[in-house]
Amino acid sequence: RQAARWRSGQHAAGFEGFRLGTPCAIARRMSKTEDYVRPRTRLYLITPPRIEDVEGFAALLETALSAGDVACLQLRLKTDTGEIDTEATRAVGAAVTEMAQAYGVAVLINDSPDLAVELGADGVHVGLEDMSVKQAREIVGPDMIVGATAKNSRHTAMQACEAGADYVAFGAFYPTGTKEDTVEASPELLEIWQESMEVPCVAIGGITVENAESLILAGADFLAVSSGVWNHPKGAPLAIAEFNALLDRLEQAGA
Repeated sequence: RQAARWRSGQHAAGFEGFRLGTPCAIARRMSKTEDYVRPRTRLYLITPPRIEDVEGFAALLETALSAGDVACLQLRLKTDTGEIDTEATRAVGAAVTEMAQAYGVAVLINDSPDLAVELGADGVHVGLEDMSVKQAREIVGPDMIVGATAKNSRHTAMQACEAGADYVAFGAFYPTGTKEDTVEASPELLEIWQESMEVPCVAIGGITVENAESLILAGADFLAVSSGVWNHPKGAPLAIAEFNALLDRLEQAGA
């Protein structure tokens, strides 16, 4: 069920990114041979860290998803101490999971594989200080997505892949107000990873429509965006549309 929806991509032609239930080292559908063409970069949307009006957010999210292609939605709701807000995640997940999946969007839960299973989500994302990739995989099983934070370390990313991660996330590439204790990452990291690895990579950290192009050109398979969408001055739907216009333009230019 998850695999078919995740790979189909209702707003884009095919999905060449995360492969469910396969080793990270063979994450792409095709090897990087001389005729390999990297699939178009897609959006990886992250919720605001706090959501007071769940029904209002669900309505806004549906409007945003109607505005353009989104590959993934990560539910990342935190308490004041930085831990996962279990009850908030459960409430938001109940309100948006099936709706987002109906748009062909894979839903991931931050930090909690147990909640991912409970909510019928498509997978889980674990950070460096959270549960290990191996432990998460044991809980969610072989058919759900497990993603991992690597910050600015290729070594950490490779360790996550060896443990069974389906993708790795690098960043922060720009200053961000949605997460503390970030480290600076260079676009060169994406270039090196894209040239040497077959594993999908996500760029994260302060990404907006205005600063995203260099990360796309460097090789990000996915752009993880939060405040760049939810705090966009003209609203989240227009932000989604503008991101997709940028991605389409670069794809047409052969970037």
